[in-house]
Amino acid sequence: MSFASVYPHYVAKAEKKGRTLAEVNEIIRWLTGYTQEGLDAQLEAKTGMEDFFAQAPRMNPSRSLITGVVCGVRVEEIEEPTMREIRYLDKLIDELAKGRTMEKILRK
Repeated sequence: MSFASVYPHYVAKAEKKGRTLAEVNEIIRWLTGYTQEGLDAQLEAKTGMEDFFAQAPRMNPSRSLITGVVCGVRVEEIEEPTMREIRYLDKLIDELAKGRTMEKILRK
């Protein structure tokens, strides 16, 4: 599955709750270290989810502070590395859609 196929769902979820594309992109950049240009290139290339995270310039070390449940599973208990990264992103987008401030979402 490509990141580009999932990305519109992240955006739609956020926009449905009154949040913006810019906020979604900021979350993804915070988590992965991609620049906006790098993120756009990954979307255009239709990079697979595993490669998207494997090629990330710098996964944010503060991502370990992301806890909670996504799809009935605690993110901090997921052992498979790629799935954990995917669920971290899912959790951040969920928090955005639930109205949390960007400062709290980005663990500042």
